[in-house]
Amino acid sequence: MPAIAIYSFRRAAFDTLGAKDNDIIAYSAPATPRLEAITANSTTPYIASYTDLRTGPAVLEVPAAGPDGSLYGQVVDAWQYTIADVGPSGLDKGKGAKFLFTPPGYKGDVPKGYIHVASPNYRIAFAFRSVPAPGKSTADAYRYAQRLRMYYLSEAADPPKQRFIDPINERYPTLPFYDERHFEDMHDIMSVEPVKEQDKVMMGMLTSLGIEKGKPFAPDDTARKAMRQAAIDAWFFLQSYFDDVIAKRVFWPDRHYVSLMQTDANRMFTFTYADRIDLIERAAEYFWCTYMPKVYAESPANQYLVALSDKNGNPMAPGKLYKVEVPRDMPVKQFWALTVYDHATFSFIYSESNRTTLSSYDLAKMTKNADGSVTLYVGPSAPAGLDANWIPTSGKRPMPTFRFYGATDALNTKAFKMPDFEETSV
Repeated sequence: MPAIAIYSFRRAAFDTLGAKDNDIIAYSAPATPRLEAITANSTTPYIASYTDLRTGPAVLEVPAAGPDGSLYGQVVDAWQYTIADVGPSGLDKGKGAKFLFTPPGYKGDVPKGYIHVASPNYRIAFAFRSVPAPGKSTADAYRYAQRLRMYYLSEAADPPKQRFIDPINERYPTLPFYDERHFEDMHDIMSVEPVKEQDKVMMGMLTSLGIEKGKPFAPDDTARKAMRQAAIDAWFFLQSYFDDVIAKRVFWPDRHYVSLMQTDANRMFTFTYADRIDLIERAAEYFWCTYMPKVYAESPANQYLVALSDKNGNPMAPGKLYKVEVPRDMPVKQFWALTVYDHATFSFIYSESNRTTLSSYDLAKMTKNADGSVTLYVGPSAPAGLDANWIPTSGKRPMPTFRFYGATDALNTKAFKMPDFEETSV
């Protein structure tokens, strides 16, 4: 699941956007539903890139954080495990740096002046958010992102002109396939990446499906039908796992929010222990989330809380209108945002307005309550006169997700409690 999800980003960038290794995708504005991606952010602009270390070590130049902006994000390997956190809380500490990513088994020299990251895999990827500095705009964040550079170490003496791609008005379909194409992607991954000791049993089973390094993938019609049904069954199983298991892991005992960050017992996302790999939990987390940090702190800088159920404990349903009261004083140092996803895909919902998110940046446009709180609505149509307070669902089963950027102690200690979503006819 983690490998397929990150490979899907790469495949779509190359096939749909015409990207090549070391090109940088930089959104000029927050993403719209045209970015079809798992629980994406639509408040700050995204940046992404892909490289293949079979060509050689790759250099990533990251600008220093400061009055012009900052970056936050991760570089991941082919299994989508974080090999470098980037930004003020990352390896560069926000001071700017040249990262050098080297391939498996690299024996060459590492020049001075680089932060060296040895990748366990050949194809790596990054996704960053360009966070506007105080008083700066989204346009400023976009210009700041264009200070990034990525190229091969062999080109370091005279780096090529950086190519940027802005897909703000293009469809970028990064979602994994849950049909027979899932296995085609698996073959493309396994044909390139090294096999770890822990993978050998699985690789032995995959050979029975025709997924084998150095051999073409050519299943017959019977095999393709079986693969299609298997992928569909996996999707249904994981959807039910969220309703039956994940939904019960509430953040507050008397509320119905769960954390998007379902870590392993070590507060990491490898799900690897001395005696086992927790396959189902790993699959579930990477089913609805991508680009996790290496370690999720006990008191994280940001919290992501998902309403899988309403106030009465009923699963959020398509076609219904819900409301939630956002208190005047939210437990954030930066901003809060509510994004609504389609539960079937965990991606944005297409609508006439393409509105996916409402945040503290939108408060001036909203109708407020007498106590300074604001009531937000999620559903097929807006209550009369409250369009500015509404996120459309277009007949999809909604998955409302609150992001708390710069979470305060009140949230991390759970002293603050977020009101639940309630079904309403207003």
